[in-house]
Amino acid sequence: MFKITFLGTGTSQGIPIIGCKHPVCLSKNPKDKRLRVSILISWKSFNYVIDCGPDFRQQLLKNPIPNLNGILFTHEHADHTAGLDDIRPFFFRQGKIKFIANQEVFDALDKRFSYIMNDQNKYPGAPSVLRTVIDYKHDFTLEKLKITPIKIMHYQLEVMGYRFGNFAYLTDVKTIEDEEFEKLNSLDVLVLSALRIEPHPSHLNLEEALAMVERIQPKKTYFTHISHLLGFHDEVEANLPKNVHLAFDNLQITSS
Repeated sequence: MFKITFLGTGTSQGIPIIGCKHPVCLSKNPKDKRLRVSILISWKSFNYVIDCGPDFRQQLLKNPIPNLNGILFTHEHADHTAGLDDIRPFFFRQGKIKFIANQEVFDALDKRFSYIMNDQNKYPGAPSVLRTVIDYKHDFTLEKLKITPIKIMHYQLEVMGYRFGNFAYLTDVKTIEDEEFEKLNSLDVLVLSALRIEPHPSHLNLEEALAMVERIQPKKTYFTHISHLLGFHDEVEANLPKNVHLAFDNLQITSS
């Protein structure tokens, strides 16, 4: 059994956007306040985070954990990687932190976070990592648990989705190839991005996300990576099909 905590459910600028006067950005409903997208997935004594965006410190102060076994990355964009410096408290207690990603992500991290990724001439106080390079063609294991990577296209960028047991996490989705859908059979819970109402070149809008849910047929779905242009949380939630929900920050669910 997995416990999934939604650390953040917002798109790249979060909600509210700095200086934004849109009604959703001005909403007083805490469910309309969204940090950058990330989840914490926990089982037994293990804690793994998927993506480490610029709100990582704030998210882990709100949802404290005693240990961080590793970080799985979906892709290299800043809203999914910019919080890496804040792994330091875990590094100081545990030693090197496990990073799981494809080679393209590691290439980007090597450039942007060379003081973390390069073990030569390490600056005192900088964290260090253990690299696990993966690709979408091969399953891998974490703590003896099989994880299935799923190839997603985010416009022309390959993004990694992940399946843990009967739970799958797919963010920054625009298209999925037919053979990758086969990895998504018989899901108990699907987490899927749904950016806004209007179409977008690199993200599913609400209509496209609902069509993808209809194709995958999970028992339950939670939408994430949400912008203010999707609308007020409560209004959107009220009009979704049965067993489809909007996730919100700090929501906790379970899956097998």
